[in-house]
Amino acid sequence: MSLENLRREYRFGRLTRESLHDNPVEQLRRWLDQAIEVDLVADPTAMCVATVGADGRPSQRLVLLKQVDDRGLVFYTNLGSRKAREIAGNPKVSLHFPWNAMDRQVIVGGTAVRLGAADVLRYFISRPRESQLAAWSSRQSSRLSSRQALEAQFLQMRDKFRDGEIPVPDFWGGYRVEPDEFEFWQGGERRLHDRFQYRRDEGGHWQIERLAP
Repeated sequence: MSLENLRREYRFGRLTRESLHDNPVEQLRRWLDQAIEVDLVADPTAMCVATVGADGRPSQRLVLLKQVDDRGLVFYTNLGSRKAREIAGNPKVSLHFPWNAMDRQVIVGGTAVRLGAADVLRYFISRPRESQLAAWSSRQSSRLSSRQALEAQFLQMRDKFRDGEIPVPDFWGGYRVEPDEFEFWQGGERRLHDRFQYRRDEGGHWQIERLAP
């Protein structure tokens, strides 16, 4: 079948101004809770993080949302990764939640700010031990000779930290994306989608506008 002929109707629901929460963070929480509860979305906390390099080239990758409140959206990563290097040069990022099974997506624009050591430690010690070892085993985004080399590094770290707690690597941390823009998208029949954008005004209040699909 031709790719041009692959399509379906979006019939999961509608989105109206009256149904939206005035606070976009609360609206995101509402949709996130629904994505978790309906059990249709694989990895509902997965979000695409888009960054821009010094050459103007954008890059994207999926990470897991680990916290959301009025201060922003939190994720953790290797501080030597491509995303971290690009954030250091340009902290403006875009986040995207692709909840296709519910005909929904959310886009968040904002500024990524490094988390403090206490926040990083608190989350790191909550991770499964093998995830802690994996953080030590990978110099994220660096060139790797083989899968075997990665496995060998993991085994080496497992032996090194066999006894006692595993410390936080100095090259591992997290970011809070402080948002200034949200868009909520609900697929609609006949491609007449519902889109609403939240943007902060000069007084720090959220203004809501409907956008054309």
